[in-house]
Amino acid sequence: MILTDSETKVDLLVLFFDRRPGAKEPWTKTVWVYDLRTNRHFTLKTRRMVRADLDEFVECYRPADRNNRKATWSEKRPEGRWRPYACDEILARDKVSLDLFWLRDESLEDSASLPEPHLLAQEIADDLRSALAQIEDVLGDLEQRVDVGAGEQS
Repeated sequence: MILTDSETKVDLLVLFFDRRPGAKEPWTKTVWVYDLRTNRHFTLKTRRMVRADLDEFVECYRPADRNNRKATWSEKRPEGRWRPYACDEILARDKVSLDLFWLRDESLEDSASLPEPHLLAQEIADDLRSALAQIEDVLGDLEQRVDVGAGEQS
């Protein structure tokens, strides 16, 4: 199961293993993944995770009936959170990464309507100039305090 800690923006990957004896060939052929991070925003203060948030995962996981697991994701159902990956597919990934994404992140949907890159860069430059001017004002005030304090001590 993959979920994100909204406070720290850290993705958490929860793995379930069975204890099995060593074997020449790997026991695991398929890894099932449930994405609880995409478009779900849990926080400690405003949106705490509760047991009901895990109901779909528990229903999909089926520990006593693993051979009959059914993916909720497919090409026809791209919003499904539960899907299998072949181990070979994961092993072929760059650095054997488990950073798996398949759900469309709704927070990125408006990227098509963003301003042109040069306009974004101009806004950033303007903001930086304004911030620098404010810092210089603060620095000037601090320097005056130091000068006044030094004059009083003389």
